[in-house]
Amino acid sequence: MSQLWLVSKVSIQKTRIANAFFHEALYYAVLAFPTKIWKQPRTTPELPTVFEVPAEELINKLAKHLKESMSDIAPPPWTEFAKTGAHKERPPQNPDWWYFRCASLLRKMYVRGPVGVSRLRVQYGGRASHGNRPAHHVPAGGSAIREPLQQLQKAELVAMDGKKGRKLTREGMALLNRTAAEVVKELKARPQEAPS
Repeated sequence: MSQLWLVSKVSIQKTRIANAFFHEALYYAVLAFPTKIWKQPRTTPELPTVFEVPAEELINKLAKHLKESMSDIAPPPWTEFAKTGAHKERPPQNPDWWYFRCASLLRKMYVRGPVGVSRLRVQYGGRASHGNRPAHHVPAGGSAIREPLQQLQKAELVAMDGKKGRKLTREGMALLNRTAAEVVKELKARPQEAPS
């Protein structure tokens, strides 16, 4: 019995020594491996993204671009009269609200990824006043979200993503990144206000 125990103890020690040599050899092999393969310096300057610019500035610039240069995006005739949801009392007062909604939808898709109409209805919804009764959140109207998305899809800025909803295409992401870079350039050129 003692011989069996001695043999097993010796084999365990041999295994430990072999493991130690293997780990030490692996350590020195990793140190000798050239690190330039993993860490290559960036040759192009990093462009600003949508996350780094104020949302209002970006949406204004993007809406102006959509109105001037995208022929596929145009407000339908009902936009003059229709409210954007049950929580609103009047239709939008801005005559160009359709372009602002399209720009806002593009930004939301950039930030939130694939998103469907029902989720967007909740995000664009608000509190509906019921007089003396308590106010409750109601979703926005579906047409004021679905139809701009369909026009953006026709302009190839948005694409369907299976059952997840719609997502930005490469052209849409490139447009938003270019617009963000223009906004940053304009903000830098703007004179700074002195703190009071």
